[in-house]
Amino acid sequence: MGRRAVLLDRDGTIIVDRHYLSDPSEVELLPGAAKGLRRLADAGFLLVVVTNQSGIARGLYGEEEFASVQRRLEEVLGAHGVTLAGAYHCPHHPDFTGPCACRKPEPSMFLSAAADLGLDLRASLLVGDRPRDVAAAEELGARGFLVGPDDAEPPPPGVLVAPDLNAVADAVLGTAEAGGE
Repeated sequence: MGRRAVLLDRDGTIIVDRHYLSDPSEVELLPGAAKGLRRLADAGFLLVVVTNQSGIARGLYGEEEFASVQRRLEEVLGAHGVTLAGAYHCPHHPDFTGPCACRKPEPSMFLSAAADLGLDLRASLLVGDRPRDVAAAEELGARGFLVGPDDAEPPPPGVLVAPDLNAVADAVLGTAEAGGE
């Protein structure tokens, strides 16, 4: 049995979605993000970013800019006592690079994280702000949460809705304390 994790989308889930973020100075945590992530980490969950980055495929920024933004995110979270165990990204978009196996909702990045970090996906959470971020939850046996949802698309089957990451922590830790998790 592996370790449990929270596999998180980045933009719109942890940080403000700037649409093709390439400037590290624009990294801004969403309300409730640091507190919720710290509570989940303190409860024994590894924190892993799993993000689609079609801006790379579109030529709007490169891998170096993505890495700079990711480093800044880790600095900002670190100031709140939060450490990420890993980060996975898909640099593709079907309109620009053709189909790929890694772009969410495909489960490939989650499976890679599980293999690399020794995760038990059945004991883990998938969290995102769009249905495609958490669509693989049922297939992987994970628990899915949609935060700050786009009301245009309903959540996938079995996915719970929460206003922010701190509310996700409330839901998960409340269940764990009651003997559920």
